[in-house]
Amino acid sequence: MNKKLYFPKVAIIGVGLIGGSLAIALKEKKLCGSIAGVGRGPKNLKAAKRLGLIDSFTTDIKEGVKGADLVVVAVPVLSILRVIKEALPFLKKGCIVTDAGSVKDAIVRGVEKVMPDGVFFVAGHPIAGTENSGAGAAVQGLFKGRKCILTPTPRTDKRALKQVKKLWEAAGSDVVFMAPKKHDKVLAAVSHLPHVVAYTLVNTVSDMEKKGGGLVKYSAGGFKDFTRVASSSPAMWRDVCGMNKDAIVKVMEAFEKRLGKLKSLIKKGELSKIEKTFERAKRVRDSIKR
Repeated sequence: MNKKLYFPKVAIIGVGLIGGSLAIALKEKKLCGSIAGVGRGPKNLKAAKRLGLIDSFTTDIKEGVKGADLVVVAVPVLSILRVIKEALPFLKKGCIVTDAGSVKDAIVRGVEKVMPDGVFFVAGHPIAGTENSGAGAAVQGLFKGRKCILTPTPRTDKRALKQVKKLWEAAGSDVVFMAPKKHDKVLAAVSHLPHVVAYTLVNTVSDMEKKGGGLVKYSAGGFKDFTRVASSSPAMWRDVCGMNKDAIVKVMEAFEKRLGKLKSLIKKGELSKIEKTFERAKRVRDSIKR
C-alpha cells in the first residue's frame, strides 16, 4: 500500500473510458480502499461493476459521494459544473474533487465560485483516450507515458494539488501545470481542431458520395487513420465546441487561412512551393514523439 497516497473511498462520477481507466490504475496501484461508481445509466454502471472497475454503484450523487476522500468527475464538459454543484452539499471536509474535462477556464471559474471551505478542487485533463466510450472502453495503462495537465490557480489548495499530481503520476502520466486559459488555447489547436476537421472531412466525402461514385468503399489506411477520431462521441464534442468556442473558432480561422494558401498553390500548379509546404509539415510531424 502506498501510504503517502491513499484514498479510503473514491467516487467516480462518469465511469467511462477515462473514469474507468483511472479506476483500473487506482486498484492496480492499491491507492484506494473502495471505488463507488456514479452515473445516470444503470446498464453502464452494472457493466463497470461486472468488469471489476468499481466496488459499488448508484445513480444518486448524494449516496455516491457520501464519505468520499476523492471525487473524480469524468462527465462531458458542459455537465461538470452542474455535477460538482450537485455533489458539494454532501462532501465531507477534506474531500478532494478533480475533473478530467478538456476545457478548463470556464469550469475552473465556475467551480471556484461555489467551492466551500474545507473541500478542495483541482482541475485536471489527462491527454489520453480513444474514440470509444463507456465502461467497456476502459483500458489498463491508458495514461502511461501520456501528459496530464493540471490547471491550478492562486486559490488551489497546495496539498490537494500535490495529491492529485501524485495520483496521475502513479497512473503513469507526465504531469504538467498550465494556466486554464492557456490550456484551452493549446487544446483548441492540438485536439479540438483535429476533431472538427475529421468530422468535416468525413461529411465532405459523404456529400460527394451522394452525388455518385461510392467513395467511402475506396477509403484506405490514410483516410481511416486520419478520420478515426470522427468515431468519438458527437455529444461530447458538441459540448467541447460550445464551451471552448472562442479558442476553437480562432484556430479554425488560422486553419482556413493556411488551407486557402495551399489551395491557391495547387490551382496555380506551383509544385515546388507545394513540396516546401509539405516538407515543413513533415519536419514538424516527425519531431513529435510517438
